[in-house]
Parts: sequence; C-alpha cells; structure tokens
Amino acid sequence: MAVDNEAVSDGVSDQNDAQVSEDQVLDFFTFGMFIIDEIEYPSPKPPVKDILGGAGAFSALGARLFSPPPTSRSVGWIVDRGSDFPEHLTAVIDGWDTAVLFRDDGDRLTTRGWNGYEDAASERRSFRYTTPRKRLHAEDLTPALLSARAFHVISSPSRCRDIVGDLLSRRRRSMGDAYCRPYIVWEPVPDACTPDELLSCTNTLPVVDVCSPNHAELAGLMGDPDRGLDPQTGEVSAAAVERSCEQLLASMPLQSFTLVVRAGDKGCYLAKNGGRKRATTTAAAPAAKRSNRKKEYTRGGLQPDTDMEALFAGLMQDEDGLIAREEIEVDPGLEKWIPAYHAKKTQQGEGDDDADDAGPEVVVDPTGGGNTFMGGLAVALARGKCVEEAAVWGSVAASFAIEQVGVPTLGHDDDGNELWNGVKVDDRLRELQDRLAKV
Repeated sequence: MAVDNEAVSDGVSDQNDAQVSEDQVLDFFTFGMFIIDEIEYPSPKPPVKDILGGAGAFSALGARLFSPPPTSRSVGWIVDRGSDFPEHLTAVIDGWDTAVLFRDDGDRLTTRGWNGYEDAASERRSFRYTTPRKRLHAEDLTPALLSARAFHVISSPSRCRDIVGDLLSRRRRSMGDAYCRPYIVWEPVPDACTPDELLSCTNTLPVVDVCSPNHAELAGLMGDPDRGLDPQTGEVSAAAVERSCEQLLASMPLQSFTLVVRAGDKGCYLAKNGGRKRATTTAAAPAAKRSNRKKEYTRGGLQPDTDMEALFAGLMQDEDGLIAREEIEVDPGLEKWIPAYHAKKTQQGEGDDDADDAGPEVVVDPTGGGNTFMGGLAVALARGKCVEEAAVWGSVAASFAIEQVGVPTLGHDDDGNELWNGVKVDDRLRELQDRLAKV
C-alpha cells in the first residue's frame, strides 16, 4: 500500500494521519533515510546512477522479503520525494505493496549519495551526500507507524537515545492503555564508531534490544588499528570480532545486552553477556508504573565516576541484605557464529556440499547488504523469533541484496508464489537452516 500526500517539509500533516489506516498492524518501521544512489566502481567498470538505495529502502527490503502480500503491508517506511524523483523508482516501490508513506516536496531535491569502492576486490566503500539529506524523526510517524512491533534505527549513539526516548514517549500517548514496548534494533553509523564514542555507546545499549555494528565499526569503537581484519590475509578476523565483543560486554556487567556483528562473508557473530534480564513493559502494566519508567532511556552504561564497589554491594540483595538468587532471572549469555548465505567456498574436503554451492562469485555489489540484514533481523524479532533465528533471517535477506546493483527483482512462479531473483525466500531460508543443523 503506497500512501501519497501533498508536499510536506516539516513533520507529518493531519492529512497523512487520515490516509494511513489507524487500525493497520505493522511489524516493522525503519528510521533509515531514502537515498538515490550513484555508485562509482574502479575502472573499467562504468558507474551507475539513479539506483534505489539508502538504509530506508534496503532495511524495508529486508523486512519485505519475508512478507508476501497481504503481510507486505506490515512493513512501514517513509520515502521523501523531491522534484527530481525518477518515475521508475516509484514503480519499483509500488510493486512491493508495503505501508510506505510518500512525502512530496517540489521545493527540494531528493536525498542523493555517491558511493565509491577502493578497488575491484574490496568492500571498503567511501560515501558522501551530493544533495541535502532529510532525516526522519519520531514526530514524522503517523499513529499506525508509531504502533509498529519493531523499529530499525541507524544513527550515532546520542541520536539513537534521542530517537528512542521521543519514540517511546509519543508511542505511549498514541497507544494509551494498549502501549507495549517495541523491539529496537540499532545500527551505529560508521562516523560515530570511534574510541571517543565508546562511553556514549555503552549509554545507548540499555535502550535497544540489539546493537549491530559491522566488524570494522566494532573495531573502530574498541580502538583496533587493524579494523577487525587479519593483518596477514586482509580478511575479517573472527578472533578480533570475538575479542572486541568480549571487551565491550565486559564493560557492562550488570545487565544482559545483545550484539550482532555483521562480518561480510564470515557471516555474523552473536554475543550476549549473561546477567539480569531486563523487565519488559507490557500493555497490561499499570499506567502509574509506565509513567515511572518514562526516563529509563537515560540510564545505562558505566560513568567515569561510577562507584563499582557500591554497585556490586547492592546487587541481588533483598531488604534484609540477603542475596535472593532464586528470585532473579539470569540470562546465560550467547556466543555463536551464523554463516553468510553466500559464504566463501570451503577448502576441498572441508565443510558440506551445500556450503560450497553458495559462494562469493554471485556477489555483485555489497551496497545495502548490512541494512537489508537489519530489516530481516528486526521483522523476525517482531514475529516472535529468538535472536539466533532472527540472525538467520538477516543473513538470508542480505544474500538477496548483494546479488545485483540495487535491489533484487520481484517476480512470481506459475502458482503465484513470490520469487526474488528467481528464488523463493523460504527455500533459501530452509537451505541455510539445514546448513546450520549439520554443523
């Protein structure tokens, strides 16, 4: 379902609220921007222009892959169209049949970005905006979008806290007694993944359900000069990813947090420290208690003046000063690798036949693979999957994004089943699940 409205430049008008059905149930919404991409490759490969892109489009794609109609309308996103918006992109978006909110503004250009790769063999990409960007805010969301079960945020740590705080506040007012806390998956932006932002990152972990940097971004946060790569081979280092996760989670000992590190053809690494499970806000929670939790998003993370002895002295004690372990639910933690669908071929005699069939030779352009992963991950969580299964959905979603420049082609078989690049998504999902079962 594509929703059009008149030109809007500041927030969402009342007309938009009327056009988006208030009883529409959404599983997913992304705060990622819509961007029209230009991709420049090393010579002699020619550049491509007017490509549907941006974190908004690709994360929506990730959720949409697992949402054939009528479920496709449970995928929400916003597309800001400027005066230069190509008609063929509108046709592609309409073909997905999602809960997309088109906002037209003829007084500005559509947000555009330039992508450049360092060399033919590298996935390291340079990016810059070529027109003014238009970010999304919680105030842009209609009541239907506010009620989504899962949200994808791509931002710096501080902006993530601002978005989540405003989102939950507006969601409470909009949903009233039906309020429940949504899943929040956070994708840190590369520019904010530096050691100077580490403390801000730890302050952000308590407000999200999953934090998902890629291997280079995690390495940047932790000050790894090798950017998460093996200095001998130049490939992603599993040991470096695991070490950085251990160091980051060790700095957050009082609660359980989940990292899903996207690591290219190595797949993704799931790291979850053990600790007390967070209480979840439910629709049945009394209004007074919900209001008391209004500022939870400002807590979390270790501060420079934190008194660790005082914190541990009061941990897990009842009013009599006794440890009441049996009354506290403890998360055992998790450490697990999920392979990429298009994994590197194993050496002869290693692995299984299925793994060898899916190789990197089908990878045409990695642009958008990480965002698409996030959409698949988030919609799986919204539909009750555990984080391990959600990561498998993410890996399958990413596989479709990187097989071509831009987005995959949507078609149908003779029975009317959806095909993306000629393949059923469920078939690819079962294949990767079978591969995992053999490990």
